[in-house]
Amino acid sequence: MNIALITGASRGIGRATAILLAQMGWRVAVNYTRRRDAALEVVDVIEQQGGSALAIQADIADEAQVIAMFAEIDRQPGQLTALVNNAGILFQQATLEQLSAERINRVFATNVTGSFICCREAVKRMGHHHGGKGGAIVNVSSAASRIGAPGEYIDYAASKGAMDTLTKGLSLEVAAQGIRVNGVRPGFIYTEMHADGGEPQRVDRLAASIPMQRGGQPEEIAQAIAWLLSEDASYITGSIIDAAGGR
Repeated sequence: MNIALITGASRGIGRATAILLAQMGWRVAVNYTRRRDAALEVVDVIEQQGGSALAIQADIADEAQVIAMFAEIDRQPGQLTALVNNAGILFQQATLEQLSAERINRVFATNVTGSFICCREAVKRMGHHHGGKGGAIVNVSSAASRIGAPGEYIDYAASKGAMDTLTKGLSLEVAAQGIRVNGVRPGFIYTEMHADGGEPQRVDRLAASIPMQRGGQPEEIAQAIAWLLSEDASYITGSIIDAAGGR
């Protein structure tokens, strides 16, 4: 059985992607950092639908925990052939003048370094040069990487810009090893992350500025991710899909 690892899969886009991939036949590794109850609820939903899943705790900002997570996957029946780097954090809305080095480093540790390390471990398992059968990686970026998120989350936006660069560079490194690497840039999506920034209703406030006049749903982003992981996208690598309602 093919295994798909989704980081930050206990809520939002990660949760929706986990459920969808399970419906498509993947055995899903549901990664979470703290919310064990939410991760187990995702596993329960998948199993009730006849799918296969397991929850794995790991803070991807910690390299040792990432290594341990991949070792746990190695012990499962099947083989890792998909990685979705979805985990990401942001903090209270602020201008650059208000940012501390500690906050910036915390954002980059999870959103950038953690994704790099997850990619490294996945390539070691998927690459033909390591005896793997290939696979696909999807990096969940953000429209903020294009817009910059001024006055709100410049640090978060910059971290997602780094994700875009990782997507392009890694896709070229591993294309000959049977691994495709693509990205998705969601726009304003109805997830709990906006509450982390101090404005739970942020999507509603900004909906009028979106050409489609509405925010997106996590399930809509999951569909784009699932397509990029599928054989229907077999000749696509190094690409990034903007899923932002036209913004």
